[in-house]
Amino acid sequence: MKRRDFLALLGGAAAAWPLAARAQQVSTRRPLVAVLSAITRERNSPLNAFLQGMREFGYVEGQNIDIEYRFAEGRLERFPALAEELVRLSPNVIVALVTPAAVATRALTHTIPIVCPLLADPIHLGLIASDSRPGGNVTGFCSAPKV
Repeated sequence: MKRRDFLALLGGAAAAWPLAARAQQVSTRRPLVAVLSAITRERNSPLNAFLQGMREFGYVEGQNIDIEYRFAEGRLERFPALAEELVRLSPNVIVALVTPAAVATRALTHTIPIVCPLLADPIHLGLIASDSRPGGNVTGFCSAPKV
């Protein structure tokens, strides 16, 4: 091998090494979904519907997503501590199955998306700015009639 070819090869390898090192640092971690619920999984029809919908879209727990659960077991005063545990995990999204769970979670993060399928009075509770321009990191469905 000629000296010039050797130096070109060495230079190319040196230039490619940082790219290879960065590629190895890319996380292979599956997306993490955090779920905060008022009641346990066995009696939880909103949670079961959510999981069924995720499966219909091809997301299967333990295969292509991870799900971390916290249950308040009917004690709403537990939501702040449970929400704090979930926020510390830095999930990709938090599913707060009831409004008090969304309120507790929103108090801790303004960056992690929070989805709440059962929102009640989100403007008054400070979860969204307005119906037309909610802003922030909370979204969901509000079935309350407009007055």
